[in-house]
Amino acid sequence: MSAGVTTDGVSSDHAGSDHAGADHAEGYRPGRTLPLRVEAMRQLRRRRTLVIGGVLAAMPFVILAAFQIGGTPGRPDRTTFIDLATASGANFAVTMLFVGTGFMLVIPVALFCGDTVASEASWSSLRYLLAAPVPRARLLARKFAVGLAFSAVAIVMLPAIGLVVGTVAYGWGDLKLPAGASLPAGEALPRIAIAVAFVFLSELVIAALAFWLSTATDAPLGAVGGAVFLSIITGVLDAVTALGDLREWLPAHWQYAWADALQPQLEWGGMLQGVSLSLSYAVVLLVLAFRGFARKDVVS
Repeated sequence: MSAGVTTDGVSSDHAGSDHAGADHAEGYRPGRTLPLRVEAMRQLRRRRTLVIGGVLAAMPFVILAAFQIGGTPGRPDRTTFIDLATASGANFAVTMLFVGTGFMLVIPVALFCGDTVASEASWSSLRYLLAAPVPRARLLARKFAVGLAFSAVAIVMLPAIGLVVGTVAYGWGDLKLPAGASLPAGEALPRIAIAVAFVFLSELVIAALAFWLSTATDAPLGAVGGAVFLSIITGVLDAVTALGDLREWLPAHWQYAWADALQPQLEWGGMLQGVSLSLSYAVVLLVLAFRGFARKDVVS
């Protein structure tokens, strides 16, 4: 009678003996395989991590140079955060968040969460990780956790560096708002922190989508590009006013709701709806990722 084949491409007879041995192997603990520190260091040393970090760190200086060359915005009807970018360091930080929302911050999130599993498959190293043996659910949980951590650092980095650069260039002062009011500098910082936290939570749907695609394909570019493409499509659909209330089901509809945290009177309504929608989609996509990967025939 021929041996069966498992989803990892290993004969069932040998797999059974391996698992049996693993259950009794001295020192083997499934809960200790693939530590977060090890996975984080592996991802940190990758070139794409260094490139993304360099681009985000350089962006505030690029925007500052643009203002220095083009001059300070001087429109009499200042209505946007960009028009107020040079008012203070806090305003410059908010401008960086405004510039990053919608596309610039989508890319690192999609990259860190979409490249993680698919890249292992493209390198033909995924099956060796599973043969370690690392339980599949633990492998995904570790990789997604590290991807989220790197995404959070990327999202925080842009306005944080913008705050430092803006303060050096334009001084420390109140946060001026497009409506004409202003927030004291001491009150502006926690408000900006709330805005940054919202941006991270609203990007969870992109992170989960990229991660799901990463478990379904061996092409990292396909997973990352697919998540970015869907983000662009939802943004375009949100601009179609004919869709009416249906736009509220699009994650892109709420991506700038963080501006409610910077109003004279803090408003939570839009941010809560945006976070709820993002979390709902993220949970569904993660369930699909874990369920599909548990049954996947990993041969690379």
